[in-house]
Amino acid sequence: MVKRIAVFASGTGTNFSALQSAIVERKIPAEIVLLVCDQAAAPVIKRAEAVGVPVLVINYKDFATKAAAETVILTSLYAHQVAAILLAGYMRIVGKTLLTAYPHRIINLHPALLPKFPGRQGIADAFAAGVSETGVTVHFIDAGIDTGQVIRQQRVSVESDDTLASLTERIHQIEHELYPDVLAELIATKKI
Repeated sequence: MVKRIAVFASGTGTNFSALQSAIVERKIPAEIVLLVCDQAAAPVIKRAEAVGVPVLVINYKDFATKAAAETVILTSLYAHQVAAILLAGYMRIVGKTLLTAYPHRIINLHPALLPKFPGRQGIADAFAAGVSETGVTVHFIDAGIDTGQVIRQQRVSVESDDTLASLTERIHQIEHELYPDVLAELIATKKI
């Protein structure tokens, strides 16, 4: 049975494309049936449109509360029969409305080894701290910021000649491999 997936993203969409490519090339039994984006000009929208994935652009400023915005998102998720949500550079904290509707079925990709360096700037924070290694974490989300149960992590050494840009590039390469691997594993083990 093919799992119907929604991807939530706010930016360029490289992880969206990596997931989409892996699903097609590796025959992962999943289909991205919806992109939810909170930035009307985000490049990820063009990536989704190019592969025929419907897009819901949600401007949170148009709603009185986060719950009201998430109710609109939820309506679209249900209409597309979404089984699980993958956050891929989604720069918003998911609220109670979605957490309640999709318990243990919302997954996030974070560019650091949680619990170290949570939040928006995981790579920059790790680099500034001068650590010898950082990495990538895939985890279920909860009501906290990057506090949910870890599914898998992959370590990345910080080399002495690394710049923030070179470390960022290596982290993204790992993300593009790790996220599809975890998706395939979660589906195979019926965890989503």
